[in-house]
Amino acid sequence: MSDTLGVGLIGTGYMGKCHALAWNAVGAVFGTKIRSSLVHLADISEGCARQKADEFGFKKSTGDWRKLIEDPEVDVVSITTPNALHPEMAIAALEAGKHVWCEKPMAVQLVDAERMAAAARQSGKVAILGYNYIQNPMIRQIGEHLAAGTIGQVNHVRIEMDEDFMADPEALFYWKSEASSGFGALDDFVVHPLSLLLNLLGTPTRVFAHQANPYPSRPTREGTHREVETYDIANVLFEIGNGISGILAANRSAWGRKGRIAIQIFGSAGSILYDQERMNELQIYRAGEHLAGYTTILAGPKHSPYDHFIPAPGHGLGFNDLKIIECYELIRAISGENARVVDFDAGLKIENCVHAMARSHAEGRWIEITNA
Repeated sequence: MSDTLGVGLIGTGYMGKCHALAWNAVGAVFGTKIRSSLVHLADISEGCARQKADEFGFKKSTGDWRKLIEDPEVDVVSITTPNALHPEMAIAALEAGKHVWCEKPMAVQLVDAERMAAAARQSGKVAILGYNYIQNPMIRQIGEHLAAGTIGQVNHVRIEMDEDFMADPEALFYWKSEASSGFGALDDFVVHPLSLLLNLLGTPTRVFAHQANPYPSRPTREGTHREVETYDIANVLFEIGNGISGILAANRSAWGRKGRIAIQIFGSAGSILYDQERMNELQIYRAGEHLAGYTTILAGPKHSPYDHFIPAPGHGLGFNDLKIIECYELIRAISGENARVVDFDAGLKIENCVHAMARSHAEGRWIEITNA
């Protein structure tokens, strides 16, 4: 295998820049033997692509993503476009013999997610999804404590994900309010808690969901109003096959919440608390230590891979650092090593859960998930 990995990037918005930063930094942070070469960038127009290629450090640019896919210098394709575009791009890249790093969710339609997973299996290439929250050293610590039985047998989980970027009723209508983007909070937000569950405890086997929309319409740039076609709020009861019950709650219009993923895990001998807005710490309560209360664990070099970034505790990692870790895990997977990633098959489990939740809301009943 070559010691250089040719990178193509499709999409240059918020997540596109995150991918570019990760590809630029991963070699320096982790000292990888395989180094990334920023080869080709695609966006909606040649002018925009050229500007972003210059900013991010890509050699070539194009307004046609298919030309990027066809480029023989490109070994791996980062896909950071709107959800509805993921299937065609990912499948084309896999069929062209490229590895794929695609942002979540996989697809709007379950059948397209199934096609993506099948294409990945058939290609023999590495295909992963952008679930970077699982890379946090504190989430890894939670997993270690659960495996060690620190809080005993887990019996209940609550996860909340809240932001306020859609809290203003006067905010303009945009693509995340279109049905073509998916269900709304379910496939925009709930997929992240599901990725955490997948890595910590397993995916739900049974769900009961309800969705809500606080603002039925939003203003447009043209001065009219347009009906909102997605749900900004989702609440889900769930069960996991090993007897764990749980609650997932997501809200894209929660004033005051900026990037909250609050996890509470309760067991027979204690509990664990974590909040993404304080992403460099977690709290553990051990039964019998009633006067001591919760113990706060602050992230530091002993919580790998924090040590690759900072040699001292308490200084803190950030969102983009998690993306760098995810990029490193992708390179490990491409190298044939065991890697902490959500590949397309694992991602399909998440998609099955999301679509079961949507069906539960539509039918007003519990839905069993047989392939969890």
